[in-house]
Amino acid sequence: MNAAPDPSDKAAVLVISSLVARGSVGARASAFALERHGHPVWLVPTVWLPWHPGQGEAPRIVPDGAAFQASLDAMAASDKLGEIGAVLTGYLGDGAQAAPIGRLIDAVRAANPDVLVVVDPVSADERGPYVPEAVLDALRGELLPRADVLTPNRFELAALSGLPAGGDPAQLAAAARRLGIGLTVVTSALGIMRGAIGALSVSAREAILAEHAAVPDAPHGTGDLFAALLTAHMLAGANAEEALTRATSSVFDIIARTVRRGGDELLIAAEQTSLIRSLAMVRTRRIVEPAQRA
Repeated sequence: MNAAPDPSDKAAVLVISSLVARGSVGARASAFALERHGHPVWLVPTVWLPWHPGQGEAPRIVPDGAAFQASLDAMAASDKLGEIGAVLTGYLGDGAQAAPIGRLIDAVRAANPDVLVVVDPVSADERGPYVPEAVLDALRGELLPRADVLTPNRFELAALSGLPAGGDPAQLAAAARRLGIGLTVVTSALGIMRGAIGALSVSAREAILAEHAAVPDAPHGTGDLFAALLTAHMLAGANAEEALTRATSSVFDIIARTVRRGGDELLIAAEQTSLIRSLAMVRTRRIVEPAQRA
């Protein structure tokens, strides 16, 4: 097994997401991946569930709104905020959580102006949005304006941008730029190769697709894992293309190994070497957009 990264100079990452008792989704995926990369994790659960709802009935416990706000306000007043090098937000249990999260992000940024803010707007799949419109409004109003990096899947991109969730990478790039984020990385983007899927990195200057063969029946949690790995690689100094390629390769590797072993949840702990070093084949290509053809 590869040696763990030296944690001595690793910044902490504030993870704000869902928490499950069993499984590898939400904060269970993101926190483990970040810690495996040597980052201390500050963890704020937005909702607790026994497991992902796709595994069966999953009653949820959402923190009391006043208590959630008071806890985050206490964190915002901490003299330890300078430890935090990145903030990663995921699933919101309630739209009202976005405002105190936004204030906490502002406090972290005041303590560390170089903090990286990554927003994973967990909210939709192929069936459309599975959160109330109030959550989408809160994402648009509170978290997207504070994001340095946004990591929606293509269905979340459609819900947030109002543009169709088409499979064409150029269309996805246009929808991503409509949101006005410095870097948007769209997961579950359809690849150019037949039967391929991947992630599309969209900045003001270019769009880069990292694609690989699609793996049928992939478990839940891949988006949470991808956002965490992208964050870890960017904190390590990787540029957008390098972070895209490495995160995509690791997620593809974990998915393939999980499906091969018959796992119903991502086998992140068992296959953790792939979080650090993956040899899974990912093809990267620059997307030529209509304006560039003219």
